[in-house]
Amino acid sequence: MQFGRYFEEFEVGAVYKHWPGKTVTEYDDHLFCLLTMNHHPLHMDAHYAGETTDFGKNVVVGNYIYSLLLGMSVPDVSGKAIANLEVESLKHVKPTFHGDTIYGETEVLDKTPSKSKDDRGVVYVETRGYKQDGTIVCVFRRKVMVPKRSYGETRGGEQPGRPVPHA
Repeated sequence: MQFGRYFEEFEVGAVYKHWPGKTVTEYDDHLFCLLTMNHHPLHMDAHYAGETTDFGKNVVVGNYIYSLLLGMSVPDVSGKAIANLEVESLKHVKPTFHGDTIYGETEVLDKTPSKSKDDRGVVYVETRGYKQDGTIVCVFRRKVMVPKRSYGETRGGEQPGRPVPHA
């Protein structure tokens, strides 16, 4: 099973549909809020959200959705990455609620060979996250430095560092 792509395998215009999706639970949302110390009542207090917001219920914290989409994209985009260089933009387009299922896809916008090292390049991508009804909830663009095949071959191929079992 392939994990990530080499620079040569990316094609401008290609869209990678990440699978599977993830249903966001109240536990997921609250744990992320607690781990990151984001205690805003919009995310943590159902009574507050129900009584004082236009949504009438808790909204899932946006950075969890971003992190979820970033993680979903790893097997298709950055699984072989040398470095994540930049997040150029991040837009939370619509709210996500407990019980929504998030799906993601990433489009290759551009790719540029490295000017300083011939064994790598930079891939520019846009990742879009959407709910079970197709509503876009999050969009971000980033640049990832990925190796060329020659880089991978000199460092152990598809599964570098994997030990060989012995008795």
